[in-house]
Amino acid sequence: MAAVTSSFSFSTPTQSPSQRKLTVSSTRFLSSDSDAVRFRFSFSSHCVGVRTSNSVSKLAVRCSSSVSDPLPTVSETKLNFLKAYKRPIPSIYNSVLQELIVQQHLMRYKKSYRYDPVFALGFVTVYDQLMDGYPSDEDRDAIFQAYINALKEDPEQYRVDAQKLEEWARAQNSSSLIEFSSREGEVEGILKDIAERAGGKGDFSYSRFFAVGLFRLLELANAMEPTILEKLCAALNINKRSVDRDLDVYRNLLSKLVQAKELLKEYIDREKKKREERTEPQKTNEAITK
Repeated sequence: MAAVTSSFSFSTPTQSPSQRKLTVSSTRFLSSDSDAVRFRFSFSSHCVGVRTSNSVSKLAVRCSSSVSDPLPTVSETKLNFLKAYKRPIPSIYNSVLQELIVQQHLMRYKKSYRYDPVFALGFVTVYDQLMDGYPSDEDRDAIFQAYINALKEDPEQYRVDAQKLEEWARAQNSSSLIEFSSREGEVEGILKDIAERAGGKGDFSYSRFFAVGLFRLLELANAMEPTILEKLCAALNINKRSVDRDLDVYRNLLSKLVQAKELLKEYIDREKKKREERTEPQKTNEAITK
C-alpha cells in the first residue's frame, strides 16, 4: 500500500509544472506508480510585550510552568507525546501532529508565553478541524490528552476554557463583543487581562492560535464584519494586520483540509477497488474448481 504522508504549512508553496497542486501549503503527487498526499503545516508566533505583571488570572496560573523548571527540548516533548499515546496514528494525521507539536513547543517555551483561554480556544478549534473525521472519537480525545500533556499543560483546562468562551460568544452580538471592557464577568475579566498584557503591562506572546481564537469568537457571535474585528483588536491591543494575515491563512487551511480528506478518501476507495479486482479472478477459479 502506497504511503500517504502529510504536513501542513502557512508558507507559500512552490509549484512544479509536472505536479498537480493542492496547497495548505501543499502539493499533491499522483502518479501511476505511487500515490501520496503531502502537506506542510507551520504555526509561528510573535511577541507583543515582555514586561512582567502582577495581574495574573487564575486560569493562566494553572497552566504556567515555574521559572525554576528546566526547559525541555523539542525531542523530549515529542517523546512525551509518543509515550503517552502508543497506538498507530494514520500518517495523514500523524505527520501534521508531529510538526504541530514542534511549533507549539516553540511557542510554549518562549519567555513571554503565558497561557490564556483565547489561545486555548484557537488551538482547540484548529485541532478539532484537523481531526474531524478521525476513525475513532475515543482515540481522537486520547491523542488530544497526550498532546497537551506532552507540553506540560492541562488538556482539561483547554477544553473547559474553550467551551466557556464559546458559550459566552454565542450570547454576544457585534456591540457587546467589543464592549467587554465596560462590563463585569469571568470572560470579560479574561479579555481585560489580555488587553492589559498585550498593551505592554505584562507578558503576552501573540500567535496564530490566538488569531484563530478571535475568529471563533466573532464567528459564534455572528459578528463577522471587518469593522468589528478591527474594534476588537483595538480593544485588546492586538495588531489587526497580523490577525488579518493569519486569518486569511486559516480560512485557506480549512478549505485545504477538506480537500486533503477528500484525496485520502479517493485513495482509500481506489485501493479497495484494486484489491477487489485482484481477488475476483481467484474467487471465480475457486468456484469452477468446486
